Amino acid sequence: MDKIFDSSWMLRLTALFLAVALFFYIQAEEKRLAESGSSNEADVITNVPLEVYYDSDNLFVTGLPETVDVKISGPKTIVMTTKLEKDFKVFVDLNSLLIGEHSVTIQQENFSEKLNVSIEPRLVNVSIEEKITEEFRVEPEMNNRLVAEDFVVNRMNAEPARVAVTGAKSVIDNISYVKATVTGEKNLKESFEQEATVKVLDRDLNKLDVRISPDKVKVKVDINEYSRELPITIDEIGEPVEGLTIEKLTSETDSITVYGTKAVVDALKDVVVEVDLAKITESGSYDIDIAIPTGATKLSKDKLTVHAEVAGEPVQEEENDSEVDADASVDDAEGN
Repeated sequence: MDKIFDSSWMLRLTALFLAVALFFYIQAEEKRLAESGSSNEADVITNVPLEVYYDSDNLFVTGLPETVDVKISGPKTIVMTTKLEKDFKVFVDLNSLLIGEHSVTIQQENFSEKLNVSIEPRLVNVSIEEKITEEFRVEPEMNNRLVAEDFVVNRMNAEPARVAVTGAKSVIDNISYVKATVTGEKNLKESFEQEATVKVLDRDLNKLDVRISPDKVKVKVDINEYSRELPITIDEIGEPVEGLTIEKLTSETDSITVYGTKAVVDALKDVVVEVDLAKITESGSYDIDIAIPTGATKLSKDKLTVHAEVAGEPVQEEENDSEVDADASVDDAEGN
């Protein structure tokens, strides 16, 4: 046996056999891999960002979707690699187009030649217009049903109060509302602040394709009890000081705000302020306490300034006159 392997011809034959066997093994393995890789597969890559090339400093483009769906089919390994790596791009180049409306085809790059590629949508209608920027006042809003019963929203303020809106001229001309909507839980009874997103709408409340700066504002919501402004009625009570005539009483203000439940406040016709005439001793201004109407919770002020016009002089009391006469009699007796 050793002599056989010592023979050079036998070694050559063995080497040749092994080489032929390895060759056929490699051929078979390559064929298997090729057959495995060549099995077709289809897949959809959704929400692929659409890149847009145009003069964004001076022009504004509408009608383009932000993302598209890309359907690919081909060898399984290539489909899987493409979906995982996403080193391709889809785009539209509008640099050569003039202002106006155009139908453009979405293009693709960096896909394997072995793939069939389908983009949805493939054809889109776009409008290229002059870009303009204008400022608009923000209108804060909130659903009043969120406010607790017998409470109301007194006012809402947005900060900043104005925002810059950039878009196509035709779109900017079509703006009817710039709103910032605040939300919250039901039965709101206290004032609060909230950051709200700014929305730009046309007259039919459709959202417009524009850029807003800033796109969020801080809204301050002032909530208070239900209230109404009611007229003030002066009720003169008591009798004026003897010798004085109250010619005229006028109040510094004609109305006052009353807070409370809607049922109570709505039932009131006015706020009565009682002025005791006996305390009016001369012309001038007097601060009179205002009584809170029954059922109400508070008033916008607790005192009312009343201006009095008084004529005459107060009459001295008879008791004082008798004392003066008595004193005079004593002095006369002592003098005598």
